[in-house]
Amino acid sequence: MRVAVRFDLETGERIGSREITLLEAIQTQGSITGAARSLGISYRGAWLRVRQINQALREPAVSGGPGGRSGGGAAVTPVGMTLIAVYHAVEAKVQAAASEEIHAIRELARSGPTPAGGIS
Repeated sequence: MRVAVRFDLETGERIGSREITLLEAIQTQGSITGAARSLGISYRGAWLRVRQINQALREPAVSGGPGGRSGGGAAVTPVGMTLIAVYHAVEAKVQAAASEEIHAIRELARSGPTPAGGIS
């Protein structure tokens, strides 16, 4: 069990685990297409999320070249790498600070997948 962190920015944009996972996949795959494929999401969904991340920040987290047969590709910028590092640092601090509470919730939670239908 882990705590999920999400930053609700003053602009109304949000940056959470989904955005960080996408940035990490772009870093690994070298493209939005490859990142989307590796995460099992649509290219359009990934591209829209990248656009949202870039618009939320003063400088882009992802830069890319023009697409096409020989073009394309995307890279996580230094701003994006800082965002990833800061996100994981906050996540680790929250996890450590709330370890007793996390343990208490773990004791209350069902183990394994939730049964279909919700309420049992």
